[in-house]
Amino acid sequence: MMRAIEISKPGPADVLRLCERPLPVAREGEVRIRVHAAGVNRPDVFQRLGSYNPPPGASDLPGLEVAGEIIDGDLGATGFKVGDMVCALVQGGGYAEYVTAPVAQCLPVPRGLSPLEAASLPETYFTVWSNVFDRACLGKGESLLVQGGTSGIGVTAIQLASALGHRVFATAGSDDKARACETLGAERGINYRSEDFAAVVKQLTGDIGVDVILDMVGGDYLPREISCLADDGRIAIIALLGGGKAQIDLAQVLRRRLTVTGSTLRPRSVAFKAAIARQLREQAWPLLEAGEIKPVIYESFPLARAAEAHALMESSQHIGKIMLQVV
Repeated sequence: MMRAIEISKPGPADVLRLCERPLPVAREGEVRIRVHAAGVNRPDVFQRLGSYNPPPGASDLPGLEVAGEIIDGDLGATGFKVGDMVCALVQGGGYAEYVTAPVAQCLPVPRGLSPLEAASLPETYFTVWSNVFDRACLGKGESLLVQGGTSGIGVTAIQLASALGHRVFATAGSDDKARACETLGAERGINYRSEDFAAVVKQLTGDIGVDVILDMVGGDYLPREISCLADDGRIAIIALLGGGKAQIDLAQVLRRRLTVTGSTLRPRSVAFKAAIARQLREQAWPLLEAGEIKPVIYESFPLARAAEAHALMESSQHIGKIMLQVV
């Protein structure tokens, strides 16, 4: 048996309960990991509220990213062996002492990083790479606007795009958070409570606009985003914190050849996520190991205090990742 955090019923943070569960068993193509640390992400909160159910066959326990030690499984010719320290993207079950993960979704803990730091990487790095670089095709010389720049996703997007040579702008909910975005690599942090982000972006780009926008808000942000998008620009929507409905000027989409797209990562196939893992190992892991980009951890909690971690997530006070320390 193992300790884990379960969702006793849909509801507020205090419905998260410490429990005992049987050890998970690795299936074909999977490894079993002794978890040292797990990341807390906004989809975990949505799952707890009952609005984001795990895919069929996935664990009902929350938790989409972990780092820890491979203890057994289907290693084959993967290059991993029992005892290796890895971080992994999982479909659920991360809030526990043991979890199974497709071996293709495992990456080595980057040299110089602790397991806690490594556990903060998979969910945000897989999501950002898939949406900003693959789906929205952020290319050489192009610019990026990141909505929610101090979230885990936002911090990753700013650092990655900046390290790869792109102009980056980011929105945040206070002047202090806007300055934090600039420390992370954004050319300009924009306080969306006191500034019109679309007007600021247009002014900073000489009225041209940005090439790509990473949007986790949706709702009434969409028409404003279109107004500050460059011709042939792309918007990648990854969450709908501001609502799922918007009215947009389709004439602009036609006339300026704009693309509005979106995706969710969790239900995608292992093969799809494996392709992202390969790109991350080639493109992002060297930057992490060289110290050019770094995990940003706001606070960590023992596993048993997962409810406090969720309450902090919902307060939106944090800059960077909120973590659970399991070992």
